Amino acid sequence: MITSKTNPRIKFIKELRKKKARDETGLFYVEGIRPVGAAFEAGWVFEEILVAPGLLRSDFALGIIDKAGKSKITITEISNDAFLSISEKEGPQGISAVVHQKISSLDILTNNGGVWVGLESIQDPGNLGTIMRTADSSGVKGLILLDNCTDPFGMEAVRASMGAVFSIGIVLATFEKFRSWQEKSSFQLIGSSDKAISNYRKIDYPTNFILLMGSEQKGLSEPFINLCTNMVSIPMVGKSDSLNLAVATGIILYEILNQHSFRNGKG
Repeated sequence: MITSKTNPRIKFIKELRKKKARDETGLFYVEGIRPVGAAFEAGWVFEEILVAPGLLRSDFALGIIDKAGKSKITITEISNDAFLSISEKEGPQGISAVVHQKISSLDILTNNGGVWVGLESIQDPGNLGTIMRTADSSGVKGLILLDNCTDPFGMEAVRASMGAVFSIGIVLATFEKFRSWQEKSSFQLIGSSDKAISNYRKIDYPTNFILLMGSEQKGLSEPFINLCTNMVSIPMVGKSDSLNLAVATGIILYEILNQHSFRNGKG
């Protein structure tokens, strides 16, 4: 059992709080019963699972640990104090993991189709995590993070996703790479802007397309708007002149789900 807060392994895990360390290693830190369980059930590759026996009270979590051990995943026991030194949660549950990142190329869209969400330069990890969660709940295949987006594998984004980061595809692309791919693909692009004329409920959303959403501060930029076949807006009647990005994305995604469900006889 690791008991020291200065143990090299504990220090390494603390380093994973930094994007530079995550980028260099291709690893990220996950904490809590639900996220660790979601990663395991989804078949992600684990570097190790960390367990503080003195904090762990969940039979479900013990079941995960048993299955992980049988799958030859390294299980590292650490003391309560050592676990608390790496924990990012209030009321730590005594289980966390170091997991390998899984990033896909744009080819995954070509091969799988479906609805995808493209996010331009999203900066708030809480927003990103919430969008991942909403995307998973509404049947979206995955997210395309365009240009300088916040890290989907940062602790705050992973925590806000409530395990959804393990259920959807994650694609990273620059504008140039995305434009080059889009020119050769059959995917339609529909963007969102408060200046758009079309009401988001008044257009038909195709089976295979990308919903493009802009950054929190600036919205969708002109180069991305120029790629879109249609632009939609969400009507607003109060004094506020904008919606939170995650809220706006959720509103449109559930209209898309409603249309597709009705089309398939499930509405």
